[in-house]
Amino acid sequence: MSTKPVRVWDPLVRLFHWSLVLTFAANALIIDPESALHHWVGYTVLGLVLFRLLWGFVGTRYARFSSFPPSPRAAMGQLTDMATGRNRVHIGHTPLGAFMIYNLLAALLALAGTGWMLTTNAYWGVAWVKEVHELLVHWVEVSVVAHIAAVVWESRRTGVNLPQAMISGVKTLPVEGMTGE
Repeated sequence: MSTKPVRVWDPLVRLFHWSLVLTFAANALIIDPESALHHWVGYTVLGLVLFRLLWGFVGTRYARFSSFPPSPRAAMGQLTDMATGRNRVHIGHTPLGAFMIYNLLAALLALAGTGWMLTTNAYWGVAWVKEVHELLVHWVEVSVVAHIAAVVWESRRTGVNLPQAMISGVKTLPVEGMTGE
């Protein structure tokens, strides 16, 4: 089977991705939630997400949201491909991957918002804000686990090493079955 290397993920997308991995993991798993460091790392997560939202409009081709619009029809097509063994490879984000990205960006924005609310006089100590914040942490954690599982699954199913592509920026794609999506 012939393959073709394609530069997909620009350095800023990769820096964003791995910085977000480190900062979210640190805040969710290591740093004391009551500490000032937790707040500053949370602001860093917010800054990263805001950068990614901007880059989604002005960035490189595969970083732009227009290259992976949320499409229930395309997502169902990907699920059908998976169920029937059809091996269609996507150059950029897959349709299901697009939904995960939008999910994570929205959840992280909401998480940062509730985290900030907890630092204000108006919402400090308000139970529902803390509960929503904690629920969002768990939602993002579950989403991250699902994201990692999907990356491993799709890497094995399609033969494209997706983690390597997020490190190098280059996807090595089989020429057969490749789509421009």
